[in-house]
Amino acid sequence: MSDLLLLGLIGGLTLLLLLTLLAFAGYSGLLAGVAVSAGSPPIRNVTVAYKFHMGPYSETGRLFTESCSVSPKLRSIAVYYDNPHMVPPEKCRCAVGSILSEGEESPSPELIQLYQKFGFKVFSFPAPSHVVTTTFPYTSTLSIWLATRRVHPALDAYIKERKLCAHPRLEIYQQDQIYFMCPLARQGDFYVPEVKETERKSRGPAEASDTQMDGTGADTMSDTSSVSLDVGPGSRETSAATLSPGVSSRGWDDGDTRSEHSYGESGASGSSFEELDLEGEGPLGEPRLSPEAEPLGASKWPREPITPEKGEE
Repeated sequence: MSDLLLLGLIGGLTLLLLLTLLAFAGYSGLLAGVAVSAGSPPIRNVTVAYKFHMGPYSETGRLFTESCSVSPKLRSIAVYYDNPHMVPPEKCRCAVGSILSEGEESPSPELIQLYQKFGFKVFSFPAPSHVVTTTFPYTSTLSIWLATRRVHPALDAYIKERKLCAHPRLEIYQQDQIYFMCPLARQGDFYVPEVKETERKSRGPAEASDTQMDGTGADTMSDTSSVSLDVGPGSRETSAATLSPGVSSRGWDDGDTRSEHSYGESGASGSSFEELDLEGEGPLGEPRLSPEAEPLGASKWPREPITPEKGEE
């Protein structure tokens, strides 16, 4: 009898453990629905303190830890520029840090100096008029792991079906939610200087090889050849701070910052948000795009970032 009782006790504890793990997974978002839509951004224009990283996205955990250690109460933000399914891990680029201020509020000089002391740089992102966005519960560290395997495939499917040009990919950790956002306008204003510098370096040799000389020494390169990122209406240093949020025009920055295998590739020959049907208003008073809009034309990466623990934000 004692053996049967012991086996029954072990079986009961095992079942209880499995139920506990299942309940924890459900609490972390295992059964949460992922509703992707296009509309107003979940945040306004923001000023962020960031560190640039080139390498596997799984190595970004230390950057989240560093930014949270400086000021745990601030929201964390990450901007991913490359698709790790198409770009070698060592060449994937991202910026990770904290949101210093949002909207009309300006960050305090003391806060900026504090982050700069620890090697962070300060940059401003605008509030684009329209984005592809969704949310996912942020209740535990497991929520981050689940989000990378459930949210990104849903975003990819939505963008691909509608042939949108939506890039880069942002994650904002706010209270008990992770906000995912892919700008449909002003994309170039979300590219930090380090990303543009890598683009210049990579395009330099290619542009040099494309420039051919004819027999008389004349340059036969077409006027429509690729141009450098320096060409454009004004410098980036002033665009985010001076341009009004919500500008929907697609300028030079919107496309020229995109690498061949960036997140914008799914919509490289696709359409902008201006061709979608508008319906209702978003949280910031902007027109909202209908999630049920018909496609305009005809699996996502499992990333394993070690992002900040729940209590570190």
